[in-house]
Amino acid sequence: MSSASNDNGPGVPEALPRTLAMVVDRLGAEGIDRLWIFPPMIRGRREWGLVAVSVFSADGERRRLHTAPYTAERTGQGLVISHDLHEQGEAPPDRIPRVMSGVVHRSPEELGEPREVVVEGNAETIAELMAEFDPAMLEPTPS
Repeated sequence: MSSASNDNGPGVPEALPRTLAMVVDRLGAEGIDRLWIFPPMIRGRREWGLVAVSVFSADGERRRLHTAPYTAERTGQGLVISHDLHEQGEAPPDRIPRVMSGVVHRSPEELGEPREVVVEGNAETIAELMAEFDPAMLEPTPS
């Protein structure tokens, strides 16, 4: 069953892998505990999405929570992807899944549950995740 918020448009397939690459580049695979990839909102050739990341804190007892929202659009003039990374705060690791559930339930859009990727600082897990995408999706778009 599809959400009323999404249409059958192609979205922007490059948006998620490029956002994930930015997150890993800025935080480092060894620092990432978990990723939550929320289903994007798609309208035609536009896409809005969110990746949430829990990162090991210096003391190892807590996790820093970061969000990486992105927007992307493909027009006749080319591809535009905008993404950023924001630190939201810290929490004990056992509370973060509840926070993610709250994000889903507070959203006015019914896009579904996020995909949780357990990384635990393992670069190989990140490599496996990135291997799910066509490598061309990570290439810079010619102007």
